Amino acid sequence: MSTTKNKGEEKKKRRLPLLAKLIIGIGAGIIIGSTGKIFKISDTAGFVGTIRVISTLVNLFGEFLSFIIPLLIVSFVAVGLAELGKKANKLFGITLILAYTSTVIAGFTAYFLGSSLLPGMIKNITGSAAGETSFDPIFDIEMTPVFSVMTALILAFVLGLSMANIKAEALMNIMQDLRKIVILVLEKIIIPLIPFYIAGTFAKIAAGGQLGSTIAMFAKLYICIICMQWIYILFQFTVASIWRRENRWKDLKKIMPAYFTALGTQSSAATIPVSLKSAEDNGIASDIRNFVIPLCATIHLAGDTICLVLGSIGIMLAFGIHPTIGIFAPFIFMLGITMVAAPGVPGGGVMAALGIIKSMLGFTEPMSELIIALHLSQDSFGTACNITGDQSVAAIVEYIESRSLKDSCPDDDETAYEEAGNQQNPDDHSVTYEEDN
Repeated sequence: MSTTKNKGEEKKKRRLPLLAKLIIGIGAGIIIGSTGKIFKISDTAGFVGTIRVISTLVNLFGEFLSFIIPLLIVSFVAVGLAELGKKANKLFGITLILAYTSTVIAGFTAYFLGSSLLPGMIKNITGSAAGETSFDPIFDIEMTPVFSVMTALILAFVLGLSMANIKAEALMNIMQDLRKIVILVLEKIIIPLIPFYIAGTFAKIAAGGQLGSTIAMFAKLYICIICMQWIYILFQFTVASIWRRENRWKDLKKIMPAYFTALGTQSSAATIPVSLKSAEDNGIASDIRNFVIPLCATIHLAGDTICLVLGSIGIMLAFGIHPTIGIFAPFIFMLGITMVAAPGVPGGGVMAALGIIKSMLGFTEPMSELIIALHLSQDSFGTACNITGDQSVAAIVEYIESRSLKDSCPDDDETAYEEAGNQQNPDDHSVTYEEDN
């Protein structure tokens, strides 16, 4: 028994991370799509037929994604809103407002930066990369969603807010089961097939002769996104320093283990134990860090927002579409809500946001393929940005709570204030890093 268990654990350890699979997929797709020009067989029936088969598979996967997205939105947003209602207290409300505000600020900052810099950097992609491919699918199976994305959002808000205010245990159980099903589909079908989907996308692009311009666009967007994420991390700690009237930039040194853990795991949830240790090392009170860090791991996705906004602007420019604040403002506000409900799996952010990207920004299937590829390829850096920013939110929440606690105590009653402080930070109930592991 133990030998079998050890073999299973060794197999899991040897399993390639998603980022490595994506890189292999991109490389394989480029090689397959480039063979036509390399061997001068672009016009042969065999090569055209191969690319058309790949195009068919990519199209089928895209149709399945379109079918799943409304169900994902309903299940995650509805259950998320219902669970928020159950936890409605002051500390939770403060954390939620700070996380949402941070996400929205990240989105608008990314928009203004992107709309200023990217028009001079991104060239139009023409031909097949822009969706004018001659490698049409052999057949098309239309998988009509149960309802549209906007219908799903409205239904999710109605159900979620209703469940938060009335005792609808039966409905809540149904929605939770639906969410489990969607997570299972994501983890067992969609995420494992994503590298093949990306490979097929790049095979089509390479076969169509637009590989150079597409790779150039990706490289520029990649650099802009990562730099913007680093800048936003510094901005968050600047705000925390101003709010608390003390230097919180020094916290960054002790947060580095969590940052690099997020780069490796590509998961905010898996990084929680290391994030808690970093918060402890930076002096965040035990009750604050044990509440804020795990919560922000699921609702504070500023890094994903920066990637999705900058990436969307770049792809729109590449396809000859001019992004405007009128288009992006409602999208960013809605994206902030959608990010709160994003599933906690690698690539979950773009999967949750894909519906509103299509409906509010008008993305076509080729454009959607590119935003998925871009987001997944930099998801490690987005996750690292998310969990680093969580530390600044925790520092601000701790300060707000301590000020509120001080104001609630009579000025002439130091004993009452000390007793309240002891209840807030009980030394004998602190959660250590080892316990979280």
